[in-house]
Amino acid sequence: LQLLQPPNATAKSAEEAVPLANQIGYPLVVRPSYVLGGRAMEIVHNDAELMHYMSTAVSVSNDSPVLLDRFLSDAIEVDVDAICDGEQVYVAGIMQHIEQAGIHSGDSACALPPHTLDDGIQTRIREMTTQLAFGLNVVGLMNIQFAVKGSDIYLIEVNPRASRTVPFVSKSIGLPLAKIAARCMAGQSLTEQNIGHPIAPKHYSVKEAVFPFIKFLGVDPILGPEMKSTGEVMGVGKTFGEAFAKSQAAAGVDLPTNGCVFISVRNEDKQAAAELARAYIDLGFSIIATDGTANFLDAQNIPCQHVNKVRQGRPHIVDMIIDGQIDLIINTTEGKQAIADSFTIRRKALQQKICTTTTITGAWAMKQAIEMESTQDVYPLQQLHNQLQSS
Repeated sequence: LQLLQPPNATAKSAEEAVPLANQIGYPLVVRPSYVLGGRAMEIVHNDAELMHYMSTAVSVSNDSPVLLDRFLSDAIEVDVDAICDGEQVYVAGIMQHIEQAGIHSGDSACALPPHTLDDGIQTRIREMTTQLAFGLNVVGLMNIQFAVKGSDIYLIEVNPRASRTVPFVSKSIGLPLAKIAARCMAGQSLTEQNIGHPIAPKHYSVKEAVFPFIKFLGVDPILGPEMKSTGEVMGVGKTFGEAFAKSQAAAGVDLPTNGCVFISVRNEDKQAAAELARAYIDLGFSIIATDGTANFLDAQNIPCQHVNKVRQGRPHIVDMIIDGQIDLIINTTEGKQAIADSFTIRRKALQQKICTTTTITGAWAMKQAIEMESTQDVYPLQQLHNQLQSS
């Protein structure tokens, strides 16, 4: 269909993987063939990490090659659920992931309708979905994952089956998608079921994942390409911020409305961290950071308190977390060593029930949710669905 895909290849040995990886370019998402839930998926940044993955993480044989895909940094991931009856395609929902691409779709929060994608991008996504449905001869449900980077839309994955998002989309738009799809598979067309134009909700619905990290000693709560969540919740609101705030409450996350924000981010995120710091200061928060991030904020004339990393000696950031001096943590990192170095911060925050995000986009969503904390209303699903059906 001539749709864009990230550069990719398959390898059956470590010796084969390295030259292919250098042709594609790092960072790479690497995974075994035929996995569910992102099992054994990793992001690797150099030859050494790839060799280690190929030799220890998976069993590589001629029957089970490893897939190498160029990782699209700072892309927006999008999930689409659609139904095809063989002649018509009904795009039930376009869901924008709140965490950027690289977080497993089962672990990422998502919003329906998309909260930042423009109408032009959404129209192209619908067109590509229709092409794929007819190209794959789908009858019934299908799920597609796209990545949007600038004006480019990349196809990540397409599955001619129902996905875990079907119940969420059904509740969001008020249509029983599984029942409609089953009737299509039994020979009843979408037209015969009175399913026509896509429903455009006037409210936002946000799906959030629920994680079991606190139950397991020594587990790092950082998110990545391997799925870790064990459940989902949903929030509904007139604005994205209100819906996201409700989803956090349902997931047991206690969003702070004031206090101290600790920011520690990778180099690529420092400019975004400066904008975030200003936004949180405007909400009444104070900012604290370790040297790398703090020096960058200082250079931007953003008020910021410096704090030691653990290896720099006490008092350090983990001491402040334990003492209850931190109310929100924004921590982005990449690479095995950097992730290992910041593990204690995330683990202690989890134990102290401190609100934490490991992505810049997640931090922006939390900012919008905090702004809406005092203006939440109740919207019965039946009422919303009746409004959708009558519009």
